[in-house]
Amino acid sequence: DSVGVGLFTYPVLMAADILLYQAGKVPVGEDQRQHLELTRDIARRFNDLYAKKKKRNEKPFRDCEALIVPDGARVMSLQDGTSKMSKSAENDNSRINLLDPPNVITKKIKKCKTDNGFEGLEWDNPERPECTNLLTIYQAVSGKSKEEIGEEVKDMNWGTFKPILAEAIVAHLSPIQDRYHELMNDKPYLYSVLREGALEANMVADDTLSKARTAMGFFQFDEMDES
Repeated sequence: DSVGVGLFTYPVLMAADILLYQAGKVPVGEDQRQHLELTRDIARRFNDLYAKKKKRNEKPFRDCEALIVPDGARVMSLQDGTSKMSKSAENDNSRINLLDPPNVITKKIKKCKTDNGFEGLEWDNPERPECTNLLTIYQAVSGKSKEEIGEEVKDMNWGTFKPILAEAIVAHLSPIQDRYHELMNDKPYLYSVLREGALEANMVADDTLSKARTAMGFFQFDEMDES
């Protein structure tokens, strides 16, 4: 009785968004993989029921795949290394926002939860989830390998590492923020891109809906013979 309807409708709505626009690869986090599996099940079930004899490129729905980065696919909260970092969390200090200015990023990293009683920094110690999380973030923004980072931080303490991490995050986000502000200051161009994208998306969506209706045997009004 206490389960919200969103538990049932959200996965289906996500699947509809993917299938409607014929997405082949879908960038998601590791925790979203099950939604992609549901999407694939829906597409295959529908195609088998209503378009089994059609060629692969003529079937209404495309079989999609999850596009998950090999490293940093699951980033945890800055305040709890066992909970996912989320933009909906009440505590803004639990996450790094893409548009956070350098001083805010530095402040958040300085205040983020760490541990004590250990020598150096290390990966994959189940007793140090915050350590693994911060090293994972560092790997994602620095481009360094896990081995390189392990060698770099093995003798570090948090007071030494946190400024390095903050600087790496700031450097990584800087070109993204610059491009964002550039686009926001050129509204005519931004709106033209949005209009063009919307037109292309609508064309794909209309074609998908038409194929799905035809496969199910629904009458297409645009096929009416006016004579």
